[in-house]
Amino acid sequence: MIPEKPPYRVPSLEETRALEDAEGAARPAVVSTFSGCGGSCLGYRMAGFRVLWANEFVPAAQDSYRENASPRTVLSTRDIRSVMPEEILAAVGLQAGDLDLFDGSPPCASFSTAGKREKGWGKVKAYSDSAQRSDDLFFEYVRLLRGLQPKTFLAENVSGLVKGTAKGYFLEILRELKACGYRVEAKLLDASWLGVPQSRVRLIFQGVREDLGATPVWPKPLPYRYSVKDALPWVDRAIHDTGGNSPNRWAANEDVTGKPCPTITTGVNGVNGVNACHYKVFTVEADAWMTRHATGREWEKLKAGGQSEKYFQLVRPSLESPAPTVTAAGGNAGLASVTHPTECRKFSIAELRRICGFPDDFVLTGSYQQQWERLGRAVPPPVSAAVARGLLPIVQAARKDAT
Repeated sequence: MIPEKPPYRVPSLEETRALEDAEGAARPAVVSTFSGCGGSCLGYRMAGFRVLWANEFVPAAQDSYRENASPRTVLSTRDIRSVMPEEILAAVGLQAGDLDLFDGSPPCASFSTAGKREKGWGKVKAYSDSAQRSDDLFFEYVRLLRGLQPKTFLAENVSGLVKGTAKGYFLEILRELKACGYRVEAKLLDASWLGVPQSRVRLIFQGVREDLGATPVWPKPLPYRYSVKDALPWVDRAIHDTGGNSPNRWAANEDVTGKPCPTITTGVNGVNGVNACHYKVFTVEADAWMTRHATGREWEKLKAGGQSEKYFQLVRPSLESPAPTVTAAGGNAGLASVTHPTECRKFSIAELRRICGFPDDFVLTGSYQQQWERLGRAVPPPVSAAVARGLLPIVQAARKDAT
């Protein structure tokens, strides 16, 4: 018998912080690299870990990370190539071998199946608000792993790393990780089977230090998946747009004005099992609307769940399924990508947080496109939380044996 699907919900940042404050140093310690806006770190915090040190090189991502980080987390902003493992250990007050979990999501655009792939290998290319070579950064992660010797590690990359000519990189990375003294496994995980309302397949490397005598533990897929409508139960019930951006043919009624502050007020009956009408007000950013672009005209031709033949990556999600993969560049309204299911626009940032598995009170900074990019690059917190929960008993047993 398939268990009943609970209402979609991600623990709030406030709830996570309260648990951290209550449990304190009893929580196993994490060091994170390539931390982005903090998606993987938040997942570890939800799973019962504490993040002591994190590194992020992109200034816009640093700003968002600071807004949501624990006050006990040290944020390094240096190029990871110049960071030494001894510096990290000194900053967190640990010796080599003491760290519980080492995390990293090296930039992965070079291995993505979308784009030129190997034509960019070995070259400095634009990445977010910076320019850097990215196909070698996984080996910087390995260098730090070798020096830190944590009990366990988790690393994430795109599924394209195990496809085509990139397989050579994958096999070399796997050999290097094992050579650091770890039992290593790698699997493709789809976030939509781990509590995220988005079909997002990523390659996860997981390692347990050889002396611990344990093997990697993988989360079991849930017996259900969350849909766009589960995450956004009001999505087809918008009743008021004060922005003047939404043409009447896309509004739920004709109550559309030209006021400068675009907000949507929605009425939803029975949300989370409550038999009352709940109202939620959120901003739809002006940059989200596609109506002035060719992609907007193409969107009008699509049915729910449809994909454009002209713009291959232009997809109008079905309300009853998880959203397609959110890409980092999708915040450009004129660029073909996943869209809102019922209105000619991209998701608002408030909506996108939910689609990407982030809590409503997670703060993002910068422009609409920068906030979208942060979410498009992030590891969904429920995914890192699910994987980390499997490692928690291993590190707790190792900590107990060490005392």
